[in-house]
Amino acid sequence: MKPGDTFGIRTRQQTKGLAVIELSEVAYSYGGGALFSSLSLALAPGSFHFLTGPSGSGKTTLMKLLYADLRPTSGEAWLFDQPVSAMGREEVTLARRRIGVVHQDVAFLDHLSLAENIGLPLTVSGRGAEAAQYVPDLLAWVGLSHRAEARPPELSGGERQRAALARAVIGAPDVVLADEPTGNVDWAMSQRLLTLLIELNRMGTAVLVATHDLNLIRQSKAQGVVARTLRLKEGQLMAAGAEL
Repeated sequence: MKPGDTFGIRTRQQTKGLAVIELSEVAYSYGGGALFSSLSLALAPGSFHFLTGPSGSGKTTLMKLLYADLRPTSGEAWLFDQPVSAMGREEVTLARRRIGVVHQDVAFLDHLSLAENIGLPLTVSGRGAEAAQYVPDLLAWVGLSHRAEARPPELSGGERQRAALARAVIGAPDVVLADEPTGNVDWAMSQRLLTLLIELNRMGTAVLVATHDLNLIRQSKAQGVVARTLRLKEGQLMAAGAEL
């Protein structure tokens, strides 16, 4: 696999209409140094990817490029076939509603209940009635119905991560990007979170999980998940496989 390969989908012309999110020959620099150069990646609808790499390799930065929280120094990012460079703030906001993000450091509003925090993405977009309808089902899905009225400081690490996943999917996104979702929980909870992500994927949601935990990747294979594992190293993406 060559640096810059989009893992089976090689040119922008070929990927048009076939990728929910794409980076094409992307470079990103900060502090006078280049973190990425000529990096390409296409996430197909319903695909499952793992992103690995050593600490400091730029996994979180790459995730931010994928949902347009950062913009490339050069090259192009595409959200649902729209070039990010040509999108205004409102267009990016609308596109992001189709992307669920689980951040490495889960942030909630401490003065709101867990149920209110999960429903917040819909509430702030004027869809409060839908939030009230969907939140109970999502709480049940992640096993937190009994914690609906709890405040975020009262939650354990595992409960916070499951709540973050519920909040990320309340808008029925086309793709979920999860940045180290199991980094602060024990193995049993890691497996539970993985099972939830697999369930989402089997319902047609594209999933990309950034993780340093190779055991998590092996466990996904044991559950029959067809996933591509990508390794980010020295500014390039490469296929990982044999070492897993």
